[in-house]
Amino acid sequence: MSQILDFDIRQIVVSNSTFGPAEIQEIVGSISADFNNFRRLRDAVGELSEHQDRTPAASARLGVCQYILGRYSEAVQTLTNADGGALTHFFLGKACLSLDKYSEARTAFESAERAGYNRDDVALAKADAIRYEGHPQEALAVLDSLSGAVEQTAEYLYQRSATVAALGGNSSEVVALLERAVEADNTHAGALFGLALENDRYGNDEYARQLYERAAAQFPAHVGTLLNLGLLYEDMEHFERAKQCYSRILEVYPSHERARLFFKDSDASRDMYYDEEARRRQDRLVQILSVPVTDFELSVRSRNCLQKMGIMTLGDLTETTEQELLSSKNFGETSLVEIREMLVSKGLELGQFAASWREEEPSYDSSTLSDDERALLDRPIADLNLSVRARKCMVRLGLSTIGELVRRTGDDLLECKNFGVTSLTEVREKLTLNNLKLRGD
Repeated sequence: MSQILDFDIRQIVVSNSTFGPAEIQEIVGSISADFNNFRRLRDAVGELSEHQDRTPAASARLGVCQYILGRYSEAVQTLTNADGGALTHFFLGKACLSLDKYSEARTAFESAERAGYNRDDVALAKADAIRYEGHPQEALAVLDSLSGAVEQTAEYLYQRSATVAALGGNSSEVVALLERAVEADNTHAGALFGLALENDRYGNDEYARQLYERAAAQFPAHVGTLLNLGLLYEDMEHFERAKQCYSRILEVYPSHERARLFFKDSDASRDMYYDEEARRRQDRLVQILSVPVTDFELSVRSRNCLQKMGIMTLGDLTETTEQELLSSKNFGETSLVEIREMLVSKGLELGQFAASWREEEPSYDSSTLSDDERALLDRPIADLNLSVRARKCMVRLGLSTIGELVRRTGDDLLECKNFGVTSLTEVREKLTLNNLKLRGD
């Protein structure tokens, strides 16, 4: 793909030369290949916007370029007062759609079709708006009405995958459609984002990152793409790259709360020293502490006493003092020596963590809960629709249900790597929507 030089971009934007889908694609391709061209486009747009005597055709050109820059509100205002041509209406619809103004977008697309814009492109754009309006069945009907070469295009395959997903269809079908879309056009931002999201959900971080990076290279970039990519960069401890992702969002949406908070988190994290060896030692200790006491050759008396006291693992023993063991019926000095020797073989001591022992997490007495309450606590955490960062923390902590989550305190969650106050606030807000709280809140 040819790269457009500074003079070329300025010439395309501010001149009276031909301006249509081909020129738009050339601009998008150039800034995808070289981000410096994004700045050149921004400068040219700034120059054209200062022209007080712009013709309606020049306003159409300006509005489309504002859309490419992600300045959707400005694009809507400019295109509303442009030449009223097919291209103007189509990109007015695209800008409205990006602002979640679905009915206005649909109206603009219909005007674009009446003005002579490509009917297949309009139909696909309308299906997008209709689906976002909450009418996936109607969107599917629009897609089913299309036939011929359009059915093999990336946009058609992407729209169909999104519609199947909205209808609750099989996830394997959704992924297959997305893969076909990316195969048809490996620069299609929507398909790349959708496929990245599916891989992200299943823990395929490396492939998801590659897909997000390719999606982020397209313009205008999806906010979700930049947020999720930034979070993956944070997991890799590439904090400067993460900040760049959040900065791109803030350049378009200066008040975007999540991007602003994530930027602060990433900026603060870049100076943190992470001791990998200490982490490995901690992981090894956790594994040892989880070893069941039944793995060792103990006397019947010792084994029975431990069972009666509810001591199941080596970790339980490190939280139990000698006095507590000796207070158990039939547990004497001989058993105590046996237990000590068992712990020493693993580099542990009896009661070494007794001082830092925390009160046992409360369990829910199911007899006091209604059927609805029990069902809510048994639901998977995925039902909370947490962000990528918060979701990864749940996986690291081994939490799979909402009931397991609410047994944790805020401090428990903050101990998880890359889980900060922003994510804790998010978890609390999601739980509040279900009339639940973390332990201790």
